[in-house]
Amino acid sequence: MPNPPFSHESSYIDQPCTIGEGTKIWHFSHVQTGAVIGKNCVLGQNVNIGNDVVIGDGVKIQNNVSVYTGTTIEDDVFLGPSCVLTNVSNPRSQVNRKSLYEKTLIRRGATIGANATIVCGITLGRYCFIAAGAVVTKDVPEYALIAGVPGRQRGWMSRHGHPLNNPDSKGVMTCPESGLRYQLSKNEAKETLRCLDLDEDSKLPEELTQGKQPYRSNRP
Repeated sequence: MPNPPFSHESSYIDQPCTIGEGTKIWHFSHVQTGAVIGKNCVLGQNVNIGNDVVIGDGVKIQNNVSVYTGTTIEDDVFLGPSCVLTNVSNPRSQVNRKSLYEKTLIRRGATIGANATIVCGITLGRYCFIAAGAVVTKDVPEYALIAGVPGRQRGWMSRHGHPLNNPDSKGVMTCPESGLRYQLSKNEAKETLRCLDLDEDSKLPEELTQGKQPYRSNRP
């Protein structure tokens, strides 16, 4: 059955724009002209989506977030409350840089914690995890845990949002909640992480979509 998008009566939806089936847009939010929002997204209270922003399916944007022109958000991304995105690295009130907006790409499954700041012109890799309050100024590897000011990599996180620790002799680590295995490899001094049991572009199986273990039960 069709599941049309919902927008609260207090929100503003400028036309033309595209909003997918099942998406919900809540109080005092604003979707600007040319924005493309996928299916089954949730935009919380006081969210602004700028002109020509592209948002994939299943994205959750919490209260008080502005997504500015130049930003692309892939499927299943989580943006925490009051996190900050930008599109000009060197803003000046007297200098018009509307033709110079920088591109920011937030890849599939990434999480940005509450009050974190993402400086524009970078890419956040698939399933990376940006801790609350971090300031991120450069590209982030897939599955990387970034924390602090400035943001630095502090480890690796599974798709279920748990730290991955204690790699075996083959660099394999197991998520304590899902049981999915991840392998760490090095190439020319660069570390990369891949899931051995599920392709990064695949959806989680239904039986793995319900959280069962709190984060603090698995902290190192």
